[in-house]
Amino acid sequence: MRGRRNRDGEPAKKSHMSIRRKSRELALQCLYQIDQSGNHQADIALMSDHFDVNKKAVSYAQELISGIELQWDALNSIIELHAKNWRLSRMAVIDRNILRIACFELAHMPDVPSSVILNEAIEIAKRFSTDDAAPFINGILDSICRSVRKE
Repeated sequence: MRGRRNRDGEPAKKSHMSIRRKSRELALQCLYQIDQSGNHQADIALMSDHFDVNKKAVSYAQELISGIELQWDALNSIIELHAKNWRLSRMAVIDRNILRIACFELAHMPDVPSSVILNEAIEIAKRFSTDDAAPFINGILDSICRSVRKE
C-alpha cells in the first residue's frame, strides 16, 4: 500500500494531534489565564469561541480544569514538595501549569498511564516553554510519579 501522499507525491507526514493533547493544551491556556488574572472562572466555551479549538477537546479540558481548580492548593503543595529548591511562584507560569495538569492526572486519573502523562507534559513544554523546561518538568514529574503512583 502506498498510503497517503502530499501534493508532491511524497508520503504525508503525520500531523494528527490527539484529542487529549489538544485538551491538555486548551487546559494549559485556561490555567495560564487563571494564573495571570487570579480569576478562577476560566470559561473554556468562551476561549473555544475566540480560538480555533477542536470541539472534541473541550470535554476533557473542562474535566481537567474543574479537577485542578478543586485540588489547586493540594496540587501546588505536591509540586513544591517535589521541586527541590524551587518555589511555585518562581517557576515560569507555563511550566507550573503544565506541572499542575500532569500532577492532577497522575493523582486523579488512574486510567491514564504514567508514561503518557509524562510524555505529554514534556511535549507540551517543548512546544510552549523554553528549551530548559522539558528536563525541569521531567525531573519534578518523575519524583511526583514515584510518590503518587505505585505501578
